[in-house]
Amino acid sequence: MTWYEVTNADTIASPALLVYPERIVSNCQQTIRLAGGPDRLRPHVKTHKMRAVSELLLSLGIRQFKCATLAEARMLADLAGTIRPRTDAQLANPDIEDFSQEKTLDILVAYPLVGPAIAHLALLRVEFPAARFSCLIDATASAQRVSDQFLDNPLDVYIDLNVGMNRTGIKPTDALSLWTFCQTLPGIRVVGLHAYDGHIRATNLALRTEQADETFAFADGVREAITRTHGVTLPIIMGGTPTFALHARHPDVTVSPGTFVFWDAGYGQLLPDLPFEVAAVLLMRVISIIDDQTICLDLGHKAVAAENPLPRVVFLNHPDAEPIGQSEEHMVVKVANARQFLPGTVWYGVPVHICPTVNLYNSVSVVVNNQHIDTWPVTARGH
Repeated sequence: MTWYEVTNADTIASPALLVYPERIVSNCQQTIRLAGGPDRLRPHVKTHKMRAVSELLLSLGIRQFKCATLAEARMLADLAGTIRPRTDAQLANPDIEDFSQEKTLDILVAYPLVGPAIAHLALLRVEFPAARFSCLIDATASAQRVSDQFLDNPLDVYIDLNVGMNRTGIKPTDALSLWTFCQTLPGIRVVGLHAYDGHIRATNLALRTEQADETFAFADGVREAITRTHGVTLPIIMGGTPTFALHARHPDVTVSPGTFVFWDAGYGQLLPDLPFEVAAVLLMRVISIIDDQTICLDLGHKAVAAENPLPRVVFLNHPDAEPIGQSEEHMVVKVANARQFLPGTVWYGVPVHICPTVNLYNSVSVVVNNQHIDTWPVTARGH
């Protein structure tokens, strides 16, 4: 029996997303190793959106997180009061770092806050005093709005830099003036710089390294300019899964990968040098035999991320099968011999893009030793 198969699959309604905790933990441990320690990590929870996975990360000593939605921020903040000091036996072990002195979760909302979201973050801050919240700014207008909301209790903010993603962030050449402007605002404290270079995903490691070094130079140039003119040296948060290990080579940089927890077929194909293993698998079933070479599965747009062209899934137990069509609830697949299958036959596959796939499910099925043993809610699904 292969690692992903479930002996009691009849307990799982399809389509379903399966997760494998031992593989998740292994991926997390590899990430900590590549980052240089848990204190160098600020994982992005947008991939998993689950309290259970966040608890696994906490158990490994990680105390800093990044998120994109206030639902994710709430999920993390709700864990802040659960952090406990390590036992005397643990602290006596020289191989275990002491995280007992830092019991506060540090939560960065790495998304531009507009409209009511700023006030909603203020309410979260009141509701969860054990959590430390921060957000991004990339313009004087956004900085002013955030400051106005937090006049009574200033909020930590990071200046978001556009280092080539061309999505959010201020141009590095304009960042110094934004930092200077922020010093006049009583409701915020600039505590660092943030840069995301998700556009860098070259398969060739030498090329990816060169590109990552270029984006780091933009961020480091801003840091140096602020140090030179104001005598303040800011830490940097930088890098997604493709580049985090490259940025971790630099001191005073915290890295923020996300996909590593589950991995997916897309990054598996693009980034073969990274040591992660698939820890989330789709379970689906044959629902119809169309003709001698065509079948239909119950894996529609609502069950796997559909923003990319076909194929959106790589089949594990039928690697030669070819998806040729998809609609909301159906996926039509070309196979060598359709007549070998019966309706109800279980198929397994890895999504090309795991992050939006997770967001399609209210819960995931937990598999240990080929047995479906539990269900984890996707705590922060949606917005």
